[in-house]
Amino acid sequence: MAILELHAAPGHLIRRLQQIAVALFMTETSAYDLTPLQYAALLGIRENPGCDQTTLANYVALDRSTIADVVERLETKALIRRKPGTQDRRTKRLELTAAGRKLLAAASPAVGAVQDAILAPLKASERAVFMGLLRRLVHLNNERSRAPLRLNGEESRPPKTA
Repeated sequence: MAILELHAAPGHLIRRLQQIAVALFMTETSAYDLTPLQYAALLGIRENPGCDQTTLANYVALDRSTIADVVERLETKALIRRKPGTQDRRTKRLELTAAGRKLLAAASPAVGAVQDAILAPLKASERAVFMGLLRRLVHLNNERSRAPLRLNGEESRPPKTA
């Protein structure tokens, strides 16, 4: 494969777009000392209070080692707390702290701005087509991931288009 072919390859373009998305996120949310994965984990915990790390990993589509690192950092920042499970004390249940809830509320408008900025170069009609195709590709390739998305223990379904 020649370098020009690489630059036109879907995998390379997806990786580049992900780099751009992370750069936009870090710029827009710089005041919050938060990464995209930490934000996703905080949202996942808010939506599933008391979940364990495995459930959270499935909910936000992260592998076990990555979610362990993210949870550790969030706990160090006092944004979440781990409590022993009621059935199995070895299982740790995750909860947002007041600081975690406050940070999520404060950062959410900036994260929304990032999503808008990613799609801003496209026309409105192109955005809808792009997002539909992107959702479809992710859904159809979900099981090939090292960390497939599993909502409530089930295979992911493509999100409905707006």
